[in-house]
Amino acid sequence: MELNVAGVFAVSLVLMTVVFIVFVTYNAVVALRQRIDKAWANVDVALKQRHDELPTLVTAVRNLMSYEQAVLEEVTRLRAAYSPDAPIRRQAETSEATSAAIRSLFAVVEKYPQIRAGHNVLDLQDEIERLEGIIADRRELYNDQVYRYNTTIRSVPAVFLAPLFGWGPREFFAADPAEVDRPSVNLRA
Repeated sequence: MELNVAGVFAVSLVLMTVVFIVFVTYNAVVALRQRIDKAWANVDVALKQRHDELPTLVTAVRNLMSYEQAVLEEVTRLRAAYSPDAPIRRQAETSEATSAAIRSLFAVVEKYPQIRAGHNVLDLQDEIERLEGIIADRRELYNDQVYRYNTTIRSVPAVFLAPLFGWGPREFFAADPAEVDRPSVNLRA
């Protein structure tokens, strides 16, 4: 009878350990998913802020550089292409293209002293550059959380639980290699 009690105790201990590991792993993955969602919401806020500032910049510059319409039209087209409901990969592509178009616009603006002299243009440039920095920082935080989550669900014991709970890898907000060396544009020179 003592052997039976010891066996039941051993089996109970193993089952409690397994249940404990499942609970701890589940809670860790849920916390990571929440961090990813929060980080993405922060990226989305910055993208929307930039989206809202672009028409003001285009309007301020349009009157002064009617002969550079192609650059302005590209910024406007990309602004219209932004959709907060699009998949993350599509939003990343749109964001990267918008950042490139903004850099082109700032490079063109730099060539024209009458535009550089406008304080509203300089203020808008500063605000958009600030937002670009915020987007980069928030994208980095988002990607860090995605990395942690993807690593966790591919590690033991979560790798065994992932199919049971439907945990799949999340997409990174990929950076364009051209964004690694973002040129600094100073219109006050």
